[in-house]
Amino acid sequence: MGIRLSELAGKEMINISDGVRLGAVGDSDLIIDPETGEIESIVLPRRTNFLSFWLEPKELIVPWKTVKKIGSEVIIVELDQSYSHFKSFS
Repeated sequence: MGIRLSELAGKEMINISDGVRLGAVGDSDLIIDPETGEIESIVLPRRTNFLSFWLEPKELIVPWKTVKKIGSEVIIVELDQSYSHFKSFS
C-alpha cells in the first residue's frame, strides 16, 4: 500500500531521538526512486530568518527509512546525532 504526499501534508515531523520538532510537512517534496516508485526521502523546507539565511542549509532531507510511525497529527522519525544541527528548526 502506498502513501500520497497529501496524506502527509500538515503533519508535524518529530525526531524521537531528542524530541526536536523538525517542521511540518506542507510545502515539502518527496524524493522517489524512479525504478520502484517508492519514497526515498522527504525534503522539508527550513524555516528561515535573516541571520540563518546564509549559515544553514535551506532544507532538511529526511530519509524515508527513518520514519517510524505516521499518526493522525505527527510523523515520528529517528534521526541520529548527525542531524543535531537542525535543532534551530524548532
